[in-house]
Amino acid sequence: MTRSVFAPLLIALTATLSAAAPAWAQECDTPSGQPVPRFVTLKFDEVRGRIGPSTSHPVRWDYRRQGLPVEIVAETDRWRQVRDPSGEETWMHQRTLTGRRAVHVTQETGLHTRPDDTSPETASAQPGAILWLERCRSGWCRLESQGVRGWALAAHLWGTYAYEQAASPDPDAPARPPCNGARSAIPGLAAQDSAAGR
Repeated sequence: MTRSVFAPLLIALTATLSAAAPAWAQECDTPSGQPVPRFVTLKFDEVRGRIGPSTSHPVRWDYRRQGLPVEIVAETDRWRQVRDPSGEETWMHQRTLTGRRAVHVTQETGLHTRPDDTSPETASAQPGAILWLERCRSGWCRLESQGVRGWALAAHLWGTYAYEQAASPDPDAPARPPCNGARSAIPGLAAQDSAAGR
């Protein structure tokens, strides 16, 4: 079954999405060389999520929201198994995804001038809003949409890692997602992907 996914916009702001994201500085034992799991975003206004890693597999979801954050949970050379903010999992071609990060607001939250809930609010974000993620510290993340920036609690955002949500980060915790060595959720899938050439 194919459904379209639309996300509400930030109150008083329209999130326009562009620009590139920094690459991970580490090399992992994965087809991409990047950590799995990791967060990415949809590169285009329309992206098809399939039930398997090839164009011969049926489309499960038709996503119509550039910049929607998704989490890569497995990968092959060309395909990425992703989980969307509602928990649905599908396969997308690597060229439809970008490393620039965004977040999906899970509950109404204010955007503050500083990472402190007593600081003034610059805007308010409703559940379902999509905003670009600039950085996180001490349980707060700095977000941006159309030039308007503010800090929001990371706990109110889908698309952040546990270490970004921590109010007092563990000094021994990694400052980025660790390499888990995950190549695929299905044994032999990478070989099938290479053989299919898609």
